[in-house]
Amino acid sequence: MNYFLRKPWRGRIGALLGILLMGLSLRPAVSVVSPLLGTMGPELGFDAVTIGALAMLPPLVFAAAGLGTPALIRRAGLERVLVASVLLAVAGQLGRAAVGGVWPFLILSALVMAGYGMGNVVLPPLVKKYFPDRLGLVTAGYVTLLAVGTAASPQLAVPVARLSDWRLSIAVWALMSALVLLPWAVQLLRDRQAKRAGDDGGAAHAASAAGTPAKAGGAAAVPSAPKPVQHLNPWKSPVAWGLAIFLAGNSAQTYVYFTWLPPYLAGQGLDVAAAGSALAYFAILGLPVSLLVPLVVPRMRNPIFAILVFTACWIGGHLGLYLAPMAGTWWWVTFAGLGQGTFATALLMMNLRSRTTHGASVLAGFSQGIGYAGAGLAPLLFGIVRDATGSWTASFALLAGCVLVMLAGAVMINKRRYIEDTPAAHPKNRPVDAAVGSKIGR
Repeated sequence: MNYFLRKPWRGRIGALLGILLMGLSLRPAVSVVSPLLGTMGPELGFDAVTIGALAMLPPLVFAAAGLGTPALIRRAGLERVLVASVLLAVAGQLGRAAVGGVWPFLILSALVMAGYGMGNVVLPPLVKKYFPDRLGLVTAGYVTLLAVGTAASPQLAVPVARLSDWRLSIAVWALMSALVLLPWAVQLLRDRQAKRAGDDGGAAHAASAAGTPAKAGGAAAVPSAPKPVQHLNPWKSPVAWGLAIFLAGNSAQTYVYFTWLPPYLAGQGLDVAAAGSALAYFAILGLPVSLLVPLVVPRMRNPIFAILVFTACWIGGHLGLYLAPMAGTWWWVTFAGLGQGTFATALLMMNLRSRTTHGASVLAGFSQGIGYAGAGLAPLLFGIVRDATGSWTASFALLAGCVLVMLAGAVMINKRRYIEDTPAAHPKNRPVDAAVGSKIGR
């Protein structure tokens, strides 16, 4: 019996805590700034142009990090890249809390986004490496905490600023990022000690992570030479393109809501404070679906059925907000908020449509790189179309287009096939963790 199945958490507690804390810390630094712009904006010199640039930073930097991080992982390894990403994020958060001008603030914010963009890519393969037998459960945990962090920081931003100032309100989230390093330090120390001691847990863990079968009693069969990592070209992979298209359509809708929902509702006559609460409510609704999706979707032969349910929620939200924004505002926001289950599905598919940790890192990097690049343009186009036409009709038609894009990607990733099946992946170059990956998706 597999070592992880006999003793599910032994030797992996540090990795589990590290993954969960990383999920919790990925979004607060992004979502904490917007509520503070009324205070910090005049002090730093923000105007319409720089606020627009700030809004576009997360998806565009996430896209660049997504495309570049897999190469870093191949050279340095998952854990080292994770440590580097956390250090970048901490340095950027502390630095921008101390600056006195808008452009240094934007540059350091880009540094923060680069760190968290690397973290976005690293998390799915880390889950596959350390928890190949608990993909759904661990993914549910970190995706749920990601939603918690997204909703918590804008709610706490102003109260913390009132206790001190906006600089502390921004800098305090660097502490959460730094805490990520503690459990990973414990995990890596444990792994190193286990390898030196040659105990059955460390050997089995190393064997499982490397795709090497363990001998009776837990000792790993040491290969004569490491097997080469399989070359994967995501640009030629239908699965990679499908997931990128799916993520682009999903994230485009989400970014439009985070950017435009409060001003749109306020313009329709809703109280400004209530419009802000509607956005917070939208973000909070990501919690239940983030917990549910990774526990249910892996059991489905055709995940597209779950995607269609969430898509119906998106459509209901869009139509309601366009046709009757004041008649059933909270119902429409509820529908759209539940539609965020498509994002949790996208994160899960990075593991369900790859066999290996290397494949998961390549798939995560490519899909997020292309997906966030496309999604980053949506809020800008939404506003441009509104100004050009003088009404919201064409802008909401743009959201309908995003739904169609998302569904096109969903069709491409529904079939159970893997990025390792791309023609550029040569069977003779089997990756070092193929044994672990072969268990996934069965």
